[in-house]
Amino acid sequence: MASLGIEAEQEPLLGDHTPGSREGDIIETEEHYKSRWRSIRILYLTMFLSSVGFSIVIMSIWPYLQKIDETADASFLGWVIASFSLGQMVASPIFGLWSNYRPRKEPLIVSIFISVAANCLYAYVHLPASHNKYYMLVARGLVGFGAGNVAVVRSYIAGATSLQERTGSMANTSACQALGFILGPEHRVDDSGRQCKSINFEEASPDEVQDPQGNIDQVAVASTNVLFFVVLFIFALFETIVTPLTMDMYAWTREQAVLYGGIILAALGVEAVIIFMGIKLLSKKIGERAILLGGLIVVWVGFFILLPWGNQFPKIQWQDLRNNSIPNATFGEIIITLWKSPRDDHNEGPTGCPIEQAWCLYTPMIHLAQFLTSAVLIGIGYPSCNVMSYTLYSKILGPKPQGVYMGWLTASGSAARILGPVFISQVYTSWGPRWAFSLVCGLVVLTITLLGVVYRRLIAFSVRRGRIPE
Repeated sequence: MASLGIEAEQEPLLGDHTPGSREGDIIETEEHYKSRWRSIRILYLTMFLSSVGFSIVIMSIWPYLQKIDETADASFLGWVIASFSLGQMVASPIFGLWSNYRPRKEPLIVSIFISVAANCLYAYVHLPASHNKYYMLVARGLVGFGAGNVAVVRSYIAGATSLQERTGSMANTSACQALGFILGPEHRVDDSGRQCKSINFEEASPDEVQDPQGNIDQVAVASTNVLFFVVLFIFALFETIVTPLTMDMYAWTREQAVLYGGIILAALGVEAVIIFMGIKLLSKKIGERAILLGGLIVVWVGFFILLPWGNQFPKIQWQDLRNNSIPNATFGEIIITLWKSPRDDHNEGPTGCPIEQAWCLYTPMIHLAQFLTSAVLIGIGYPSCNVMSYTLYSKILGPKPQGVYMGWLTASGSAARILGPVFISQVYTSWGPRWAFSLVCGLVVLTITLLGVVYRRLIAFSVRRGRIPE
């Protein structure tokens, strides 16, 4: 019985099939195998380039926004970053549905053309005489719409890999995204086109074919969407707050915030690649669910460490006010002093925590060592949760066309990337980092509780149907 389960996991089945046919009778040829993996590797490259394009601009959005439109504030920054995800949320189900009925190359090509045009618009938003911040808002929204092709990529990879290949392929996809995040900040200033059925199709009874949706555990599907939402929500708010937080806490100039923030994200990208490679081995020993749970716990620890404490306060951004509340130099200040260049004395304006943010006067500063430790932990937990979420999701769906379902998963992630930046920019500006990160810790605790409740339901379709032992 166990040997049959292993064969079912490894069975490479592609092609057009008639309802109720025995899929196990179809054997994949070597030519078909090479074609399948050539297509998958092309999609790896697509994800890499998409990630490079995103990470090149993410750290410079805030300084660029301040430069082109002086009326823009930190709250509007949240909307600009969220507009990317709003566009992606709208596009993902559309592209996913499109890929279910037409060759996948069609939505991929259209989305790439949209992305190119939108990035050209973003490059020239400084030219209009007024309302520049709204042009940036539209440009980022269109870039996000083009990025909706992630649903097509994931649905193809899920359908073109066996259960045994799935975790490794999903990890490779995420690793390509992480490599894009590494290289992007450093540059800041089916090959035939036919639609392919799922490789992990199994022998289906007439009842299953007639009622395909009834065979999916909808509770597990909904729960995984919620888990994926929270994972993306957490990382979106973290990447949004890096630049404002470091400028407020460490009195970095705009140029410094972009440079050092880019270095931090690039380092997290290297860390993520290592994590993705390790996950492929670790998942075979302890399973995807355990890694997801462990990743959430690590993320919680990371945000808990980020909570402000002590009696030292950030420098106030007020040109005529000298902040004497920090009598001795801290470790963070020493590092910042070493990083400063001779031209920092002629920066673009006052630095430090703006006096308009009342919490700057009574909230302790977040030490640089604190921030870096937190970033390392979040850099471990986020990639683990991310890849395990949609690996589990694709396995739960089983032998079904996954374009629409992957579209909804991507849409839930996009919704998180909309709400995350808006949430953190509003709470951080009004109440400060203590409230913001405390609420995030509470959210992660609720998510861990949800995972515990549905833990036993997050299993592969074949396992639930009794064809493969858990």
